[in-house]
Amino acid sequence: MDADTIRHLIETGLPGARADVRGDDGVHFEATVVAAQFAGKLPLARHRLVYATLGDRMGGEIHALSLKTVTPEEAGI
Repeated sequence: MDADTIRHLIETGLPGARADVRGDDGVHFEATVVAAQFAGKLPLARHRLVYATLGDRMGGEIHALSLKTVTPEEAGI
């Protein structure tokens, strides 16, 4: 697994989202995800939306994913 693949999965699963994913060891990653779908949602609900785009890869191919989830307004976009 690599950061670009995770970025693609997130952006495909959350249309219109922008994801910046980093990780050098192939199992631990950090991502900042900006998506309008996060509006009005608490952090846990936002994280669940992102995890849903990754499916069974979480806990398997992706051992850990640290998330920062913001709306475009929160990101100043």
